[in-house]
Amino acid sequence: MRRLAIGSVAIAVVLFASGLSAQGKNFAGKWTPDTEKNAAATGGGGGRGGPGPMTITQDAKTLTIERMAGENTIKTVYNLDGSESKNSMPGRQGGAPTEVTSVAKWDGDKLVITTKTANGETVQKWYMEGANLVSERQGQAGPVKTFYKKG
Repeated sequence: MRRLAIGSVAIAVVLFASGLSAQGKNFAGKWTPDTEKNAAATGGGGGRGGPGPMTITQDAKTLTIERMAGENTIKTVYNLDGSESKNSMPGRQGGAPTEVTSVAKWDGDKLVITTKTANGETVQKWYMEGANLVSERQGQAGPVKTFYKKG
């Protein structure tokens, strides 16, 4: 009987740990910029809000991000298997949209998205930090993080 109890506890621990690991790879939900954390991250008092609210849907094959840009919905879809994804990005200052190519790959619990544009390559990392979703990209002075909270 004691062996059965120990075995059951061991199985429960493994299942619980694998559940926690899977949670770190699921970004689905409605997210809003966490202005307090973003202000603290940049050392500013004004509260850099980030790019705005977004909705993420995710399944085993793709991650889709939808955001509003004025009256328009911007939708980007990334393949999670490391294959190329093509998305249309709005042009600057009312210019024509441009097509960009991205590759998304998991690095542990971080989703690393490398995007090729006419201006070169950008790398963005998405990951969970506690209850916050974090978007991190390389800026001129080092990593720039934008924090999001559910809701």
